[in-house]
Amino acid sequence: MSETQTNTLQYRFDGPEDAPVLILAPSLGTTWHMWDRQVPELAKQWRIFRFDLPGHGGAPAHPAPSVGDITARLLATLDALGVQHFGYAGCALGGAIGIELALRHPERLASLALIAASPRFGTADEFRQRGVVVRTNGLDPIARTSPERWFTGGFAAAQPAITEWAVQMVRTTDPGCYIAACEALATFDVRTELGRIGVPTLVLVGSEDQVTGPAEARTLVAGIPDARLAVVPGASHLVPVEQPAAVTDLLVRHFSTAWQPAFDSTTGQLTAIAAASAKPVPTAAPLVTPVAEIAPVALPPEPVGSPDTYDAGIKIRREVLGDACVDRTLAATDDFSADFEQFTTRYAWGEVWARPGLDRRTRSCVTLTALVAGGHLDDLAAHTRAALRNGLTPSEIREVLLQTAVYCGVPAATSAFKVAQQIIREETTPQE
Repeated sequence: MSETQTNTLQYRFDGPEDAPVLILAPSLGTTWHMWDRQVPELAKQWRIFRFDLPGHGGAPAHPAPSVGDITARLLATLDALGVQHFGYAGCALGGAIGIELALRHPERLASLALIAASPRFGTADEFRQRGVVVRTNGLDPIARTSPERWFTGGFAAAQPAITEWAVQMVRTTDPGCYIAACEALATFDVRTELGRIGVPTLVLVGSEDQVTGPAEARTLVAGIPDARLAVVPGASHLVPVEQPAAVTDLLVRHFSTAWQPAFDSTTGQLTAIAAASAKPVPTAAPLVTPVAEIAPVALPPEPVGSPDTYDAGIKIRREVLGDACVDRTLAATDDFSADFEQFTTRYAWGEVWARPGLDRRTRSCVTLTALVAGGHLDDLAAHTRAALRNGLTPSEIREVLLQTAVYCGVPAATSAFKVAQQIIREETTPQE
């Protein structure tokens, strides 16, 4: 077990000290205990390293707002322990960390398994709205609906103890760290980079996963040059929990046969490090026989052109207003309005909103006030949503509007309260 600092992670080891290290990484809202059923078998051949995400499982609540930041903390933890070369298996957010390692630190990886993973997790809007819900209502609404996202209906009904464990695991997570992890997933998008992953990769997914299902898994397989796909029938998002025997068997097979030696930076040569030797596979069939398949999926073309203030502006505009709002505006653009849209994107978003002098929370407060003063209620609706995404709570928005009643007039504030009230109801009501 470990004691952690701000730049490291809470961790634990299992298995023989002289064995190759295999990392098992958790999903958002879970702890290292999601891998409990895999550890006894895997620890026969590997030194198992598990870690908790910030604020999860009682780990110190130091929010990490990007996948790269979590990855840096993981590497700092491993560096302090003297672990330089390892295999890695990660589920969902843990899979995103694995992709980040493969892209930015390939020399550290011996082999990779991506479970319930995706090169892009849903849309940025979805995760930012989840952050708004947590900031307003706490984690209880998310916790209560987690079993629906994580397990098939039959499993949840047949395993009430595991279902309750899942609910409590989310409920006891630090809300600020959960929101930061949502932001990390909102900004994660490596669809155009998959071809640079050179590590032997197993992509594993539950056939019934409605969060990051077989379609996302096939996108990974199509993009990663040395990847294989395994689909586990009868499993949803937390497939290591729902079908532990099948997942364990797949991981043993993969890491026993696809383990790259370490790279010696002093000689420039691959160093033959004893990997886990392949052990005979038990003749007894696992509870569920995994189905392996490979399917081609076309990746989107890489963007062309050098970045300018428009590129930065459209990125910030989407982060603040949301993809749906920006998409509606751009879809309505024609030859008459195109120059104006270019102008606002470049100067309002690419220059003013990009300036470091004020954070986005403060800019939202200023923007709401200005819109009330000008009577721009249509824009006020969009920027109320933006304020929630930028971290303002409903009570803080209320205080801003009360302030406008004094300096902009009660009639203007009355109209503003009606608009903001409706938007806040829509954005902070948990989805059933």
